[in-house]
Amino acid sequence: MTTTRMPPLADPAELADQLDASDIRIIDLSPGEVFAEHHAPGAVHLPYGEITASAPPVGGLVPPQAELVDCFSRVGIGPETRVFAMDAEGGGAAGRLFWTLELLGHNHVALVDGGLRAWVEEGFPIERGPGQAPTPADFSARPVPERQADARYILDGLGRGGLCLLDARSADEYSGQKVRAARGGHIPGAVHFEWTRGMDRQRSLRLREPALLREELDSLGITPDREIITYCHTHHRSAFSYAMLRTLGFEQVRGYPGSWSDWGNRDDTPIETGSA
Repeated sequence: MTTTRMPPLADPAELADQLDASDIRIIDLSPGEVFAEHHAPGAVHLPYGEITASAPPVGGLVPPQAELVDCFSRVGIGPETRVFAMDAEGGGAAGRLFWTLELLGHNHVALVDGGLRAWVEEGFPIERGPGQAPTPADFSARPVPERQADARYILDGLGRGGLCLLDARSADEYSGQKVRAARGGHIPGAVHFEWTRGMDRQRSLRLREPALLREELDSLGITPDREIITYCHTHHRSAFSYAMLRTLGFEQVRGYPGSWSDWGNRDDTPIETGSA
């Protein structure tokens, strides 16, 4: 497997020009009924639940590697396949696929800017129905542990100047006013950057202007020289935040599977409450 990666963000127009390429695989993680209504030509539907696992009350965990290898092989992702990830929500589910593939060492993956919403609203060709069964491939996993964080890793790093925690949840979840686990609040020292702040609602949920995003992130101390760990409740929203940072050129980024559903349900993890 080559270590050279493709650009992490793909403009829909650029993808539309490559629909006949033999080395691409468009993976759409929209709900099944949405996919059946309209999807990019040749896209393969992948239910979000196939790339996540749960151990109640903790959700958003990483399935066993063998299950992921089987899943990605079934949808036709080989070692050199260029994967274009999209969904109908602006990038949460697609971001989770993006993160999972990077976690398994597959460098050929890009987030489709604006996802299915941009694809449809901007008039690119669509197909309807369940889609065709993909030709299976032989997915090869070469895990990259540096893409993942767990509670122990975060506990060991709390207070370390080079570490920054990005909380992608709502303001009420961050402050502790909205409690979705045994305890509410946020990880001590975490910076609040709600995930949809990265989207441009006036441009079909495409990523906002990179220079403006970098300026906002920099003002919060989220800078490329630091190690960034993104989390939300189950690493769904924060998977988009992870992908956003990767498109901005951040190299030291980890995702926290389980996120607050793990941290907030433990009895050995400190929390803070209050607004940012």
